[in-house]
Amino acid sequence: MASVSLSSHLNKSVRQQYMSLPQGGKCQVTYIWIDGTGEGLRNKTRTLDSEPNSLNDVPEWNFDGSSTYQSEGSNSDMYLSPVRMFRDPFSLDPNKLVLCEVLKYNRLPAETNHRASCSKVMEQVKEHCIWFGMEQEYTLLGIDGHPYSWPANGFPQPQGPFYCAVGADHAYGRDIVECHYKACLYAGITIYGTNAEVMPSQWEYQVGPCEGIEMGDQLWVSRFLLHRVSEDFGVVASLDPKPMKGNWNGAGCHTNVSTKQMRDEGGLQYIEQAIEKLGKKHAEHIRMYDPHGGKDNMRRLTGLHETSSIDDFSAGVANRGASIRIPRQVGQEQKGYFEDRRPAANCDPYAVTEAITVTCLLDSEDADESK
Repeated sequence: MASVSLSSHLNKSVRQQYMSLPQGGKCQVTYIWIDGTGEGLRNKTRTLDSEPNSLNDVPEWNFDGSSTYQSEGSNSDMYLSPVRMFRDPFSLDPNKLVLCEVLKYNRLPAETNHRASCSKVMEQVKEHCIWFGMEQEYTLLGIDGHPYSWPANGFPQPQGPFYCAVGADHAYGRDIVECHYKACLYAGITIYGTNAEVMPSQWEYQVGPCEGIEMGDQLWVSRFLLHRVSEDFGVVASLDPKPMKGNWNGAGCHTNVSTKQMRDEGGLQYIEQAIEKLGKKHAEHIRMYDPHGGKDNMRRLTGLHETSSIDDFSAGVANRGASIRIPRQVGQEQKGYFEDRRPAANCDPYAVTEAITVTCLLDSEDADESK
């Protein structure tokens, strides 16, 4: 069985004794940001004199960018600009989690701050009321990198009995999944649901529907909660798109998309128009769908294990082997949404939603026809 961290064995009842102490009216605010890898999350906490009522009450802060792959030591201070606030499920009310954009010394967005450009795009298309729902797959690993609850010197039985499974021999790590779900609800994340995935020790949760920039904000904070909950259990939540070589499913972040016109009667024609535009920009989107320009997805998008080939663009009704899936109900009702199945589990949701929005609504000579 995979190993868990030593910290998870610390006496939690002793910890609870201190966590239940009153705070004297003070408030702990944990600042969260994306580091220079484009997929790692960092955080640090400060004390405010009172509970903030809005972001206006949360001061800008700074950090050492040379320790997060974001600057050189000779000019290392970077700014944390608060953009969205959530309740803190770990230290409880009145304490807060605050997602921040990272700005460089000259106050320009850091290289991995894709939120800044995404926000501008979403503002441009706000009349379309574009909604997203993202399906975050992840794999539970021991701190030795071996999938949690897999045999130490072998493999579990082949895939088949694990998807949406129940039972100790088929569902591994459910405590983490359920605690993360509750943490998301407490924090104010728009979590839609969760389920066990096809590969054992692999799970999925869905966030959305969220409009515009809120999609990226909510998914990033839900990921922070996932890593933080997993830490308490001494287990690692990996977003690697292909954590295990061989005949095992990879991990994606399928992205569901709809505009107001797609949701209205006859919306299927606008879905089909969007898919046609996406097909023309397939290679460009692949570069935006993982933090390494498509290299991570090369391991996952093989045309096997419910994926399309990274080299080809395809679309179909109820086809999980296509780049874009139109749900069967959407095909029947002639309106709704489409699912882009290409984004990797470790994608930046800001980059993904911006790319989709630009291609479908802005980056076309006939963009006016989709309004």
